[in-house]
Amino acid sequence: MRKIDIFNHILPERYVSRMNEVAPGFKDTGKRMRGVPMLVDLDIRFRVMDAFEDYQQILSIATPPIEAYANPVDAVDLARRANDGMAELVARHPDRFPGFIASMPLNNPDGTLQEIERALGGLGARGIQIFSNIAGKPLDAPEFLPMFDVMARHDLPIWLHPYRGADSPDFKSEDRSQYEIWWTFGWPYDTSAAMARLVFSGVFDRLPGLKIITHHMGAMAPFFAGRLGPGMDQLGVRTSDQDYSTVLTRLKKRPLDYFKMFYADTALFGAYDATVCGLKFFGADRVLFASDAPFDPEKGSMYIRETIAIIDRLPITNEERERIYSGNAIRLLKLPL
Repeated sequence: MRKIDIFNHILPERYVSRMNEVAPGFKDTGKRMRGVPMLVDLDIRFRVMDAFEDYQQILSIATPPIEAYANPVDAVDLARRANDGMAELVARHPDRFPGFIASMPLNNPDGTLQEIERALGGLGARGIQIFSNIAGKPLDAPEFLPMFDVMARHDLPIWLHPYRGADSPDFKSEDRSQYEIWWTFGWPYDTSAAMARLVFSGVFDRLPGLKIITHHMGAMAPFFAGRLGPGMDQLGVRTSDQDYSTVLTRLKKRPLDYFKMFYADTALFGAYDATVCGLKFFGADRVLFASDAPFDPEKGSMYIRETIAIIDRLPITNEERERIYSGNAIRLLKLPL
């Protein structure tokens, strides 16, 4: 059965060389990235891929986001280098890489719109990657909304990747997050908060065909379905200084129904029960195979192997399994059969 891994990461040579010039000492996620050779070594990547039958990858740039370390001018150059590099890899190895996700200079809104057109129209990108916040700003800030309009017009997906650093403290009395809580719990929270901001800002009412793929199976949304359902149906009862009840009258659906309009991937680091929960929440038509390779203890193969093992033993039909492995990706990304 064909397997298209829609969320794994790479660092093209021209991009990473420029990144090292702009931010040679980037901390936290930068340290993590520098310790994973498969991000830059194609020989290692191909050996890992060859261990899995009929396995392909949709390429995307690894964190940190470009806007986390580059100014708006440098960000445009870095995004172009990333996208040119991934497009070259797809052209040279179409059997391994049927497509790539374009990186954006998200702290440069005009540059982002220009790069969307260049990457999707000129380079053949199958969508774009954005992050759960853009240099600390929410996704529903006015300067970012045209990006969603353009992607809806292209009818190609947006990949939503989480991001926050250790400088986001866990408690008000501290100035840094401890024990990598910023990653373990912070990234799922940031994704969920970004989803909520898009829902309550009315993006899906305005753009009902918008396609957003949330990393790590929709983050907290499946597990918190009760809070998103009966809980969010009472929006405003817990807030004294602002009347949120008017938001519910403005929206066309229940909040829970909008959260189910997102798509989700299977990159859950080998968690079977969480996969079952997410699949029940989103449904087989909105779940896509992804591994998050190569960020695993084996620096490449473990997450792929464990994710495939989970999908293979899910209590679903073979037709549903085929949709998760490749059918949904072919449809959303408009890939050739």
